[in-house]
Formats: sequence, structure tokens, C-alpha cells
Amino acid sequence: LHVGSGSTTSTHRPRWLIGCWNGLVMSSPPVSVCDAYTLAPQNARRIIAQFRGPGRLRGLPLDAAPAVGSISNRDEQTAMATYTPKASEITRDWHVVDAENMVLGRMATEVARLLRGKHKPIFAQHIDTGDHVIIINADKVIMTSDKANRQMIYTHSGYPGGIKSESFAHFHARKPADAVRRSIRGMLPKGPLGRQQLTKLKVYAGPNHPHGSQSPKTFEIAGAKRR
Repeated sequence: LHVGSGSTTSTHRPRWLIGCWNGLVMSSPPVSVCDAYTLAPQNARRIIAQFRGPGRLRGLPLDAAPAVGSISNRDEQTAMATYTPKASEITRDWHVVDAENMVLGRMATEVARLLRGKHKPIFAQHIDTGDHVIIINADKVIMTSDKANRQMIYTHSGYPGGIKSESFAHFHARKPADAVRRSIRGMLPKGPLGRQQLTKLKVYAGPNHPHGSQSPKTFEIAGAKRR
């Protein structure tokens, strides 16, 4: 419960409610409005009801007020533990995505979802639970409109004046696998976790790949086909 600014100098209100500001009481000793149920349980509902209104009292309704002496219990009930899957619960499959005649952005979002593991019920943002993804025919991926020519790729050598730029169309024609990998990398978390997830991505410009022993399954992305 928070109490905003406002005059609270009425004589019929307790001293610990005088001078309230942002939920803190300026009296000595300072107490919060939540402690009203502990310090004055018989008058707490009536006193706090006087502060209800725009810009004054925000928080739990009066019928959901905590019981006397249950401030710590309320905090324990609202606390939720972060789910972390065990290593034994994480299984990684292999998927093959044929990028021929697929829109780059639509395909990249689905591939990034597989790499992160967001399609699994055990997904956790801080753990790598994703699968391995193989992309073939990366040289046949397309971009809608004129984005391939308008999108610029920048690199810098680290020295003054060492910046270089080229269009995505030129970069894709020169290094198709790197162009697709770069687009997917931008959709992964930044940092060690994202770099670890990126290692499970294999991109090949042609229709062949050397991962047949992993028995990868074909992953269809119907929404990524050019319409």
C-alpha cells in the first residue's frame, strides 16, 4: 500500500500517519501504512479508507487486507521461485530447415525460437534449452521489397577511418551462409548465453550437409514461404 502526497494533519488521525509521503511515514519511528494492521488493527480499515482516492491510496482493496501480524507472511506468499530445468531434463533434437524461397526475417524468428528452446515447456530465459538447427540452401533465401539493396552491413577494423559498408544483397551473394547466420544472431540474447546458443546453428549455402549421422528431422516453416 502506498500513500501519495496530501495533507494529513487532522487531529483525529494517529501520529504515525502524519506527514505520509510515498508510503513512508516521516514520524519517529518511521513505519509504513501496511503496518497499520499491526499497530492499530481495530481502526486500520477506517483510517486507511480515509486515504482512498485518486493519487492517494494504491494497493490491495480493503477486503484483501492482510491479517494482523501477517506482513512477513504476505511477502512469502507473493514470492515466486525461478524455474531452472535440470541437466537431465534437457534433450536436444536436430532440425533441418530448407531456406529455399523463404523470407529471411520470418525464417530467422522461427530458427531463433528453436535455438533458444522457447517451444519447450521447460524453457528458461537464463538456461540454454534449445535444439540444433541446420539450414540448407542459404543462397536461395529472399528478402521482400527492396530491403536487400537498402539494408547496409557495416564492419569496422578498429582503426580511425576503418569503417566499411556494403549492401545485404552484395554480402549475401559473397557469403550466403554468413549473411543468414548474422540475421539469426541478432535475434538471440546478447552475451555468453547467446553465443552458446549460436554454436548449435549450422548454415550451408548448398543443399547438402555433413550431419546425417544425427538423424535430423525436417522442420517446416509454412509462414516463412514467400507469398
